[in-house]
Amino acid sequence: MNAAAVGISITAVVGVLGLIAYQGFSHFWPSDVQLIKFNDAQGQAHEVYAELVELDHISVQQFLESSGNAKWVKPDTQVLERWLLKTGNRRINPPDFRWMFLNQISSMAPQPNLLALERVEWGNAYGIPVGVTVNGIDTVLTEPAQLGALLIQRVSRAAVIRTDIDALESGSMNHISYRLERLRLQQRALQLSGDSNPQRSSEIEEEVADLREQYAHRNTELRNLYKLLDQDQLTLSTASGELFELKVADILHAWQPNDMSAWQKSAHYLGAIGRFLTKPPREANTEGGIFPAIFGTVLMVMLMSLFVTPFGVIAAVYLREYAKQGAFVRFIRIAVNNLAGVPSIVYGVFGLGFFVYFLGGNIDRLFFPESLPAPTFGTPGLMWASLTLALLTVPVVIVSTEEGLTRIPRSLREGSLALGATKAETLFKVILPMASPSILTGVILAVARAAGEVAPLMLVGVVKLAPTLPIDTNFPYLHLERKFMHLGFHIYDVGFQSPNVEAARPLVYATALLLIIIIVVLNLTAITLRGRLERRYRGVES
Repeated sequence: MNAAAVGISITAVVGVLGLIAYQGFSHFWPSDVQLIKFNDAQGQAHEVYAELVELDHISVQQFLESSGNAKWVKPDTQVLERWLLKTGNRRINPPDFRWMFLNQISSMAPQPNLLALERVEWGNAYGIPVGVTVNGIDTVLTEPAQLGALLIQRVSRAAVIRTDIDALESGSMNHISYRLERLRLQQRALQLSGDSNPQRSSEIEEEVADLREQYAHRNTELRNLYKLLDQDQLTLSTASGELFELKVADILHAWQPNDMSAWQKSAHYLGAIGRFLTKPPREANTEGGIFPAIFGTVLMVMLMSLFVTPFGVIAAVYLREYAKQGAFVRFIRIAVNNLAGVPSIVYGVFGLGFFVYFLGGNIDRLFFPESLPAPTFGTPGLMWASLTLALLTVPVVIVSTEEGLTRIPRSLREGSLALGATKAETLFKVILPMASPSILTGVILAVARAAGEVAPLMLVGVVKLAPTLPIDTNFPYLHLERKFMHLGFHIYDVGFQSPNVEAARPLVYATALLLIIIIVVLNLTAITLRGRLERRYRGVES
């Protein structure tokens, strides 16, 4: 029965992970785009380009109760089939996802030479290219295949220019803006301190003038790049024959899904997953990637581990090795065990009140008065989120470390003391190394819980979209006061706050699977280290 229970549990876990992986990563496959001819409720014929997303079944009774058209129901039919279609072109023909019954559809077939476009805004676009303007000059090509190949080339050119623009904005221009802000704060600090140092003020003004000149030069470069980016235009024809124009600068990627080989589709699929993992989100998090959320999650967990491990180990060592055992110590142990059951949102409220408003507010008043009333540390940020989660998980580390210390034989302590070692030397050279596997067990459990927490983070630092990463090239390089993105909150936001549910649903599955993978990787790393330490202190070579 135990073996059967374990087998069922493993099968269930693998099944759930497989379902999440299929629902999430199948979204990135370049599906064929069909030309679908259908009739509406009034019997009028229409045509539309669409991807087939999902096949669903609905009972005839439910369909008729929802005021469905009875003429679409054939005699002796109990169930109707319907397709969820991704029609794209949301700007000219919303919505971009719609349900359509098979009885409405008169025909569907892949359309050759059709272009699928991923845009910066308004989702995907589908159509046949009828004209491309290159450097302000209309092309003379007439074949859709040639126009499609030319467009893909120009989109690649636009991607290179866009990369240069991003490097300029987030690189030198961002660095200049950061230095200007630091100089402004230095000048205000001189004013607040009443230090009338004309030489220092003059140096600051000269440096500010030099930086502004550099910024104006970079801004000219930026305008020239945008001018180059906006030279090309594309004219597409929809299935209904309607023509619409869009800038090539607004197109991130272009491909011809109906004319791609299996190898080409596989390469496109891997590239789409790579962009999902390395690019920032767009369109209210329903498009683009999730790199800032991955980065924020891993960095927060690492900082939390650095905070929780020493405090948890010190508390456990004191309770087990130094404190006089009695009613008070038993009361503390009961309190620690009860802390593990406190709802996480309570820790979030405490972190907001104590860490953010009290500690952060006092830090701003003592060390950053020139920035006030704009807060520096007196606002939710990465450091306060890490400390809040460290407080939430410290009972786990304390209990696990105490259990490890309890299992160490008393004879080892007495033998070390008998050989002349001090109590501190015994602690650091004998006891803690032997208890390190238990300490790592507590850290593993703490990481597993902290990585998936969402409720407290919403109060102490996590945001829907962070403008910059907590790490950059500006001193002090790691900015603990900045807000950050988190995979758990990203799942909540995309799944429950998204304005485009159908577009966001695959991203929810993909992000959930990625969060599970990150937690597993972090845990496996700690488990591997714990195994090596156990073999080492048992006298077995690793």
